[in-house]
Amino acid sequence: MKAVSICILMLFTVVYGFGQNTKPPKQQTVVIQTSAQCGDCKTRIEGGLNYTKGVKFAELDMTTKKVTVKFKPKTTNSEALKKIISSIGYDADEVKADPVAIKKLPLCCQPGGMD
Repeated sequence: MKAVSICILMLFTVVYGFGQNTKPPKQQTVVIQTSAQCGDCKTRIEGGLNYTKGVKFAELDMTTKKVTVKFKPKTTNSEALKKIISSIGYDADEVKADPVAIKKLPLCCQPGGMD
């Protein structure tokens, strides 16, 4: 009887373990520090991110210059999002802005443009 009880207990443990949700989250959020300076910068960054496959939502807080991005981790990741911001002409955390993209920005949006 003791052996049967142990077998039943093990069976429930195995079934319960396989029943756990091991799927990756459907959505993740990342906050990225940018070098944005004005409302035009905000429009460029949000537009570039919001039209990126896998991005559900992107909003830049001009007070902190941080962009909050909600995205599907199966489609994109935080490093790819930082590269997109860089390719638009802005720093994204440790990823520096693409120098060619910076030169395409209006002068007021280039580094030192608002000083």
